[in-house]
Amino acid sequence: MAQLLQVHPDNPQQRLLRLAVDALQKGQVLAVPTDSSYALVCHLDDKTAVDHLRRIRGVDERHHLTLLCHDLAELALYARVDNRQFRILKLGTPGPFTFVLEATKEVPRRVSHPQRKTIGLRVPDHKTVLDLLELHAAPLLATTLILPKDKEPLNDAEYIRSRLQHQLGAVIDAGPCPLLPTTVIDLTPMGHGDEPLVVRSGRGDLGRLGLA
Repeated sequence: MAQLLQVHPDNPQQRLLRLAVDALQKGQVLAVPTDSSYALVCHLDDKTAVDHLRRIRGVDERHHLTLLCHDLAELALYARVDNRQFRILKLGTPGPFTFVLEATKEVPRRVSHPQRKTIGLRVPDHKTVLDLLELHAAPLLATTLILPKDKEPLNDAEYIRSRLQHQLGAVIDAGPCPLLPTTVIDLTPMGHGDEPLVVRSGRGDLGRLGLA
């Protein structure tokens, strides 16, 4: 049975977030709120947890997973970033954008795209998940919580728990999330002198990045 951890949206209780960190370290998958929609998250280095996350989401190894990072400095440890790419990252973090970049050796090969060796990365603008990342002291592997056959992401903690109570370690409840997933932007073409590619339009406003 998944735990329901109800935290204050502006001042999340550290005691409850530590319970979430304990669950992550035990290899469990969690549902957490973000500034776009709820996400499924797990420990980056736990293969069993990553496989379980993919099964819940109904995706294979070709689906881009995302690293949730605490800040831009941490993001840069896991992606190869040139000056042009960095300027866009700086404009879009924190915020509801996922950036596809070439992964560094810090990213396990099994979680990067098998052909392209790329990974999605983002810094969410959400107090609860940022505090969780700080306590966890490492990025979390994540994917938008859209279940197989669903068309929209989930955003209600109790409903998520009722549907996935035997598949998750915990659900963090900090109030409802937006229903829109992130805007996904592939920055890898910039490494060859081309323009960024918008893979998915979501909550993030492209005008903020100068790409509208």
